[in-house]
Amino acid sequence: MDKENLQTVSAVALNSIFGYEPELSNRIINSLGSPEALFALSEDELQDLFGPGNRHLPLICGKALDEAAELLHRLLGMGYQVLSIQDENYPKLLKECPDAPAVLFVRSGTDVAELFNSRPAVSIVGTRDITPYGNEWCTRIVRRLSEAPIKPLIISGMAIGIDICAHMASLAFGLPTTGVLPVGIDNIYPRRHSTAADKICSTPGCAMVTDFPPGTVPEAFTFLRRNRIIAGMSRATILVESKEKGGGTMTARLASGYGRDVFVLPGRIDDLNSRGCNRLLSEKLAEALYSLDALPELLGLGKATGQGREADKEQDIKNRYSESMEPEEMNKILSVFSAIKRTRGLDYEGICRECRLEYSEVTAIAGRLENDGFIVSDLLQRCSVNAFFY
Repeated sequence: MDKENLQTVSAVALNSIFGYEPELSNRIINSLGSPEALFALSEDELQDLFGPGNRHLPLICGKALDEAAELLHRLLGMGYQVLSIQDENYPKLLKECPDAPAVLFVRSGTDVAELFNSRPAVSIVGTRDITPYGNEWCTRIVRRLSEAPIKPLIISGMAIGIDICAHMASLAFGLPTTGVLPVGIDNIYPRRHSTAADKICSTPGCAMVTDFPPGTVPEAFTFLRRNRIIAGMSRATILVESKEKGGGTMTARLASGYGRDVFVLPGRIDDLNSRGCNRLLSEKLAEALYSLDALPELLGLGKATGQGREADKEQDIKNRYSESMEPEEMNKILSVFSAIKRTRGLDYEGICRECRLEYSEVTAIAGRLENDGFIVSDLLQRCSVNAFFY
């Protein structure tokens, strides 16, 4: 086995043995100089290192290397890529973390040399219980970052809500994105995002990563391990919406602990989905996201272009419909759009009251605006301006 292969195989074995104690794994590598050095130690040297009777001693053996070599061969044969922590293509910022995993399993159509270290990484995380407010601002944040001179890599956790919104907005606006999984590399969680994962992995510069080997299923602790990788890979973390003890808040706290920049989207004081954001602000662990125009510069991405679109929305509607409808009908459409713009999440009945229109009129107008991409609505008929339209 050549040196590079031995290093990767040893890292896979180390991850299998100490994956739940990554800080110990890193101390071993730092002490001995490499993952493979551990497996070259004699029994006496291992006892001196760990102490007699240590529970890990029986696992550090040739069998562990054989099993790791078999796993590596199988993964490479299936088209996956595997990165040892000592590989030059391993994410540099993650490597700085004391609890960085010894190995990363990668699914991507792009070579790992082009994935993680060629551009700054920004993570965008938040609640699964996404609101129209969170959906709109998550999308607008990604769009503004896509307009920066330096295009970042957007990282999130593939979860329902803010995470998948960030991933899909990245694809829509031409930014690379990486999903960090709480399961084995041969799986996707949640399963409903399998199609999105396929699209991400087939897009140049995008990937799925995890430190879990094939067959790992989601459990509470796997999400904690996933969150540390999201925070560790990123120069900055943006928390869009999160409950006080939500996974997004935890990721932001991890990022702060790593000494990274943390930004939060402030929310109403009585909004459960903003309590995590507001708490981080009160503890001075994060900076409030107060201006989209300023965000790219705060992240070191340069000054974004494409400002000034906000005032054009009504004019775009006029341009779209003016030749095909009477002025009275146009005024109703503009009235409905303005009501939705003023009150994010306004439902059809609310629009009826705001605009003094019949329900059938509102249904027809809202349906038309949504079909043409000006607004979006959910299953409860709550409407918001389409964030892709900003």
